[in-house]
Parts: sequence; structure tokens; C-alpha cells
Amino acid sequence: MNYELLEEAATYLQGLWPDAKPTHGLILGSGWSEVVDAFTVKATVAYGEIPGMGKAGVVGHAGKLAWAELAGVETFIFQGRRHYYEGVGWTPIAIPIYTLRACGARIVVLTNAAGGVRDDMQPGDLMIITDHINNFGTNPLLGEHNVAWGPRFPDQSNVYHPEGITLLQRAGEAAGVPLSTGVYLASTGPTYETPAEVRAYRTWGADAVGMSTVPEAILANAAGLKVAGLSCITNLAAGIQQTALSHEEVTDTTKQTMPRMKSVLTALWKEWGNAQ
Repeated sequence: MNYELLEEAATYLQGLWPDAKPTHGLILGSGWSEVVDAFTVKATVAYGEIPGMGKAGVVGHAGKLAWAELAGVETFIFQGRRHYYEGVGWTPIAIPIYTLRACGARIVVLTNAAGGVRDDMQPGDLMIITDHINNFGTNPLLGEHNVAWGPRFPDQSNVYHPEGITLLQRAGEAAGVPLSTGVYLASTGPTYETPAEVRAYRTWGADAVGMSTVPEAILANAAGLKVAGLSCITNLAAGIQQTALSHEEVTDTTKQTMPRMKSVLTALWKEWGNAQ
């Protein structure tokens, strides 16, 4: 991880928006970028302008950072993410978390598109992440320790903060959107899982599978941010769904589910706004 670039990115954004004081962060996964329309946007900047970030390399990721507000809660919204499978290393993945920490944010919400592993899941379902399984075979905290990420050996008993889980459940009720809960497993990708892998993951306790979120959750938890996570189940995983998996299916499902995604996150931000 290149700490000079991390610091350069944070310094750049603090200089670009000197009046920004985000208390919350929101990272939008595949197909989630239009959620920003629920917020009042003060300014945006393309990822390519942020040192070390680079352009988003996947369809369904707008590749912009928005300085925004909803219900009086100032928020940095990352419209899309960089992925480990892009071969860019950990630095672009860590920049959003490092920047949020540097700017004083206390809470980050991580969203993604995922494949459903449980039999009761259907495309378009929304799942609150209560825990995760890191199947990357590596960890973003490998290497020389940096105090930005807290202690050398971060506790992960409650990566997804109980308060965030409770507030998401309450937001789902307020929005009239059913939300399940479950464990999210992430592998590097870019291949989808095989049916045999999915059967194995089910025995491990996974409820949904994907290729993101876990590294950011590890970093944010280590840095002292409260983490909440929400998956859109865009397809059933291999071996459960009999048709071939595709990214087009992912983006099509999130587009259809967008009104519910927006309403849940709007209700969540209103919960935080009412608590201020």
C-alpha cells in the first residue's frame, strides 16, 4: 500500500473542498450509483482527478466522488469502487476509507451487488450484512504497520457495528422494504464462483457471495469507523441458478431494484439526521 498516495489523495480533497466536514461515508457498488439522486449534491469530482484513485474500471460504477447532504447529514459518496481483480493493488481500494478517516467521518456504509447462496433468496432482495468471510487469500493490512489502521492486530468481533444493523432494520421498516440479514463472502474474482465453490461456501455459513466490500470493511473497522453493509442480491449463485451468470444481469437487477435501494438508504440517513 502506497501511503504517500493515500496522504496525497486526502490532502487533495481537503484542499478541493476545504469546507467539507463529512460525518458519514457511502460507497456504492455495482449498479448502486444512482442512489446519489436521493441526496443534495454540493460538488463532485471524477476519480481520475484524485491522486492514486484512477478511473473506475467496471460498468455500473460511475467513478465519481460526491460531497452531498441528506437530512442534515454531511456525506462523502463514492459512486463506484476499485476492485482487487483490476490488478491495481490495495491503494485505490483504501483511498475512500483513508480519506473518510482523515476528514473526520465516523460511519461508513458499504453497498454491493451479490449472488444469493440461500435457497430463500430471490433477485432484487436486499440483505443487511452482519458478518463476512474473507476468501481473498490475502489482506489489505499485510505489510508494515501504519497507525492509520489502528492496532497491529485489529479485533473483528463486530466489523459490522450492531448499531448500524439495528438502524438498517429500522430503515427497512420505515421504507416498507423487507430486509434479510446474512453473511457476505468475498473472493478476488473476476470469475464467478463454480457450483462446487458455492456448495462449499454454503457449508462455511455464507449467505451471499461477491468480489468486494470485505477489504473496505477490514480497513474501516481497523481505522475506528463504524461499518454498515447492504447487499443487493442480483442473481442466484452458480449451481442454484441454472442459467449462465453475467454482469448485465447484475446491472439490470440493480436498476429494477433502485427505488427500494434509494428508499432504504434515505430512511437510514433520516434516522441519523433525527439523532443529531
